[in-house]
Amino acid sequence: MTITQEDELDGLKDIGRIVANTLRAMAKAMEPGMTTRELDEIGRAFLERHGAESAPQSAYDFPGATCISVNEEIAHGIPGERIIAQGDLVNIDVSASKDGFFADTGASYRVGPAHPLLDKLCRDGKRAMQIGIGQVAEGKPLAGIGNAIGKFADERGYTLIRNLASHGVGRSLHEYPEEIATWPNRSDRRRIDTGLVLTVEPFLSTGGLWASDGEDGWTLYAEPCAPVVQYEHTIVATSRGAIILTQPG
Repeated sequence: MTITQEDELDGLKDIGRIVANTLRAMAKAMEPGMTTRELDEIGRAFLERHGAESAPQSAYDFPGATCISVNEEIAHGIPGERIIAQGDLVNIDVSASKDGFFADTGASYRVGPAHPLLDKLCRDGKRAMQIGIGQVAEGKPLAGIGNAIGKFADERGYTLIRNLASHGVGRSLHEYPEEIATWPNRSDRRRIDTGLVLTVEPFLSTGGLWASDGEDGWTLYAEPCAPVVQYEHTIVATSRGAIILTQPG
């Protein structure tokens, strides 16, 4: 989606704030001993209370309101009977729609005390996202996002999952530009137009290179097996940089 009117920006800010607040509420409620289904129900209720609809459910018939991935699961985890334990690494991905506008956000969390390397991975995962967002402005190359994130990852000895990309969003969950690499990509010659709505969501890892399918048809796992974190914002490009739409408030 490319924004051309102020009311479109207002609609995106509204749903962006809702998904951000949903993510925050889920993260605050998460504790050892609860199941991922119980955590998902908190997200579902929050979205419904604010007039929003789960995008994975409406667009893809996903069996949950949100995606919750634990430890070896790196994306699209199905909420269920898995019990969240002390020391777990949990990724929560919230995407939803309201009044025809879509927004998408996500973050990884440590449950209680965790290994110092996981703490560092989480800090650097968030920083990788911020570096990618810093490359978004009118006229800049889309490939600049992945090039900057890739440089950051290389300098710190990390890898990036190379088949889970950022994407356009706004009037649907996934739209043009369909795939935006969050790793170095020399073949992409596209440039960013003002008003373009997109996500920035690198998957930073200590060794994983690809996301492989699990047996349930949804859950993805790192290959080779290694810890992975993901942080995601929905943003809109302007001549002066990016506006982050998925801010709580």
